[in-house]
Amino acid sequence: MSDLRYDVLAIGNAIVDVMAPCEDAQIAALGMQRGAMTLVDAARARELYAAMGPAREISGGSSANTLAGLAALGNACAFVGQVADDQLGEVFAHDIRAAGIDYATAPRPGEPPTARCLIFVSPDGQRTMNTFLGATSFLPEAALDEGAIRAAGVLYCEGYLWDSEEPRAAIRRAIRIAREAGRKVAFTLSDAFVIDRHGDDFRAMIEAGDIDILFANAGELAALTGTADFAAGSAQLAPKLPVLVTTHGAEGASAHAHGQHASVPAEPVDHVLDTTGAGDLFAAGFLSGHVAGRDLTTCLTMGAICAAEVIGHYGARPEADLAELVKARLG
Repeated sequence: MSDLRYDVLAIGNAIVDVMAPCEDAQIAALGMQRGAMTLVDAARARELYAAMGPAREISGGSSANTLAGLAALGNACAFVGQVADDQLGEVFAHDIRAAGIDYATAPRPGEPPTARCLIFVSPDGQRTMNTFLGATSFLPEAALDEGAIRAAGVLYCEGYLWDSEEPRAAIRRAIRIAREAGRKVAFTLSDAFVIDRHGDDFRAMIEAGDIDILFANAGELAALTGTADFAAGSAQLAPKLPVLVTTHGAEGASAHAHGQHASVPAEPVDHVLDTTGAGDLFAAGFLSGHVAGRDLTTCLTMGAICAAEVIGHYGARPEADLAELVKARLG
C-alpha cells in the first residue's frame, strides 16, 4: 500500500545481552535451570555477572532481534522499547539504529537501569538466560507513535512484555490502533513460562481475532493448548488463527494458513555454537517472506535459513548477509 512506511513495527523488550561460555557444572553450582529463561532482580543479576567468565555485550531483546533480521533482509522496520538514560541504553539505541531500524523511544531518566540478560552458553550451544528487566518494564502508552503503527503493514509484539502493567497496556492499545487501520498483528508467545502466567489473556486475544500471525515453539504450543501432542495442539489452534507458525528446533518448522499446511526441515548447520535468537531470526525470515507475498513453504524456508545463520555464532543478531543466504538458497 502507498501509505505504508514500514513493513514491520515491533514493540518489545530493549535488552543488552551479556554472554559468556560456561560448563554445565557452573550452571548447577549457581542454582540455574539449564536452558531456561529466568527473571532475576538486581541483586541476583550482580551475583551472576560476577560469576561469569569473560563476556561479550550484544544488544538483544526478542522482537528487536527479529527486526535486525528483517532489516538485514531489506525490510523497512521500526522499534518501540524502553531503555534508561545510561551506558547500556546508549549501546542499545546505537546498535538498533545502526542496523537501519527507526527507533524514537525516549530514554527513561533515573532508576532502574537498562535491562540486561546474562546468558551462560553451554558447550553444546544451549543457553541459560537470566533476565533483569529494569527500565523495559516501564514502557508507557505515551511512547507509542500512532501514525507509525498505522503506517506499518505488520505490528509485531512479544509475550515477554506481558509481565509488566505499563507495557501490557501499551501493547493492547497498539493492537487496537493496528486493527482499526486494517493492519496485521503478529504475536510471539516467547516462552512457556509466560503462558503459564498469562495464557488466559493470550487465548482471549486469539478468540477475539486480535492476532493474525502467531509464532510458537512446540513447548509453547503445548502450554497454550494443554496437550503435549503436537498434532492435536495444532489442530485445536490452527482454525482460530489466519496463520499459525510453529518451530521444532532441529526438526524444522511448520505453518497453517487459511486451511493450507506446509512444513520444512531445519537447514544444515556445521556447528551449533549458541542457540540464542534462533526463534527470533526464524520469525524474521518468515515475516520477510510473508510481507512479500511469498508462499508458506518459502516463508518457512526463509525462517529456517535465518535461524541456521544465527546459531552458528555468539549473539542473537545476524552476522552474515541474510539476503545473500536467502538468494543463494532460493534464487
